Amino acid sequence: MSRIGKNPITIPSGVTVEVAEGMITVKGKLGELKQEYSNIDIKIEEGVITLERSSEKKDDKAKHGLYRALIANMIEGVANGYTKSLELVGVGYRASNQGQKLDMALGFSHNIVLEVAPEVTVETVTEKGKNPIVKLTSYDKQLVGQVAAKIRGFRKPEPYKGKGIKFVGEQIRRKAGKSA
Repeated sequence: MSRIGKNPITIPSGVTVEVAEGMITVKGKLGELKQEYSNIDIKIEEGVITLERSSEKKDDKAKHGLYRALIANMIEGVANGYTKSLELVGVGYRASNQGQKLDMALGFSHNIVLEVAPEVTVETVTEKGKNPIVKLTSYDKQLVGQVAAKIRGFRKPEPYKGKGIKFVGEQIRRKAGKSA
């Protein structure tokens, strides 16, 4: 029984949802998102979306909750947007951006320049005495997470000194060093 799939989704004002054969389109003030779906019946009544599955097969039960979560994320994204913040921890670690190009110095012999997707807005914050922060903002939750994971993958936080790129608020599991 999918408990997530049973929950109705309320459509906020300023967001329009259109259901075509096998495709759902969500439009809002921040952008437009599309998602394919199958084996699920989507009903829109008085600003509320409900999802019903066609059978009790295991695959249909899984898709029931999946599509409900995806549609809810799409509606939240076009209405409010999503933000991920990454913190660069380490001596000499720097980040700057010119438009969609993110330039990072991460202790390698060269700087890493990443061309970020046009749907994602990049902002770098550098304050004296604090670690640089890279803020990623978009209406697509999946894309923001993917770009953040790619940036984090350049220099994952290591467990001894905690150096690397981490999410803001993330706790790094620390290990004790050599015992002399």
